[in-house]
Amino acid sequence: MTATTKHGIHHVTAIAGPARRNLDFYTRVLGLRLVKKTVNFDDPGTYHFYFGDEAGSPGTILTFFPWEHAAPGRLGIGETQETVFRVPEGAMGYWTHRFVEKGVAYDALVRRFGEAVLSFRDPDGTRLALVGVPGIESEPAWTGEVPAEFAIRGFHSVNLLLKEAAPTGAILTDVLGFSEVGREGSLVRFKAGDTAIGGIVDIHEAGAFLPGRMGAGSVHHIAFRAADDAEELAMARKLAENHGLQTTEQRDRNYFRSVYFREPGHVLFEIATDIPGFAIDEPVASLGQSLKLPPVYESRRREIEQVLPEVA
Repeated sequence: MTATTKHGIHHVTAIAGPARRNLDFYTRVLGLRLVKKTVNFDDPGTYHFYFGDEAGSPGTILTFFPWEHAAPGRLGIGETQETVFRVPEGAMGYWTHRFVEKGVAYDALVRRFGEAVLSFRDPDGTRLALVGVPGIESEPAWTGEVPAEFAIRGFHSVNLLLKEAAPTGAILTDVLGFSEVGREGSLVRFKAGDTAIGGIVDIHEAGAFLPGRMGAGSVHHIAFRAADDAEELAMARKLAENHGLQTTEQRDRNYFRSVYFREPGHVLFEIATDIPGFAIDEPVASLGQSLKLPPVYESRRREIEQVLPEVA
C-alpha cells in the first residue's frame, strides 16, 4: 500500500421515500451538494442521489435510493444505527436553532467520547447526528444553503447496532484499515489511522435484540475506501483467506468500482475505489445538474425520464 492510501468510509447508502422530499432535505436543510443525479443500476426506474462536498470526495458522500411508496424500516440488530457528520465545534447552537426553525426532529445534546453529539432524523426517520469537532473551521465547505462557518465537513462516523463487536471488529482491523481506539459503555470505537473525514466506526454492542427490517429510513450499506483496483483486490483476498468471507465480483458503478460482502454482524459492507470520482462525466462546476445514466441505459433515456418522478 502506498503512503497516500487513506482508509475509512467512502460512502453510506440509505433508502428514502419521495424523491423530491429527500432532495429538499439534504440540499436545503442540511446544505449538502447534490453531486450526482443518476439511477439505481439495478432498478433504473428509481433515482440514485449522491450528496456530499463540492467534489463528492470520499468520506463525504451520503447516497439514497428514493422509492415513492417505500414502507418504513425498523431499527434492529445487524444494521447501521446512526450516520454522523462533522461540523465545527462552535456550530452546534446554529444547528439546534435551524432544526427548530425547519421542524426537524432532534434529541437533546449528549457527549460521546468527549465530543458534543446532536442526533436528529430526516423526514423518513433516517437516524443522523452532528458532532462538533474543534479546529475544522478552516476546512473547505460547500456553502449552498448553510454559511461556511457552520457547514457540514463530511462524515465523522457510522454507528453499527450489533449483537457483539468482536467479529466485526476483526474485519475492520485486519482488512479495512481500522484500529480499536476506545470503549465507552456499550460502544467500541475504531479509527482508520489519521483519516479525519469518515475515519471512525462505532459499534454499539447490544446483545440479543430484534433484527432490523429494511425500509425507508434504513441504511442499505456502508462503503469503505480502497485507493484503486489493486488495493480492493488485496482486501477481498484477505477477507477470503483470513476470514472465510467471499465478496461479489467487482461491479463498475461509473464513479467507483465495488465489491460487496456481509460482515459477521450481517451489515452489508462494500469496498469502493476512490477512482475515478464524480467528475468523470460532468465538470465539478456543474455536478448534479443533469441526469446521468450508465452507458447500458443511455438508449432508454426517454423511457426512464418519463418514469422518474419530477424533482426540479
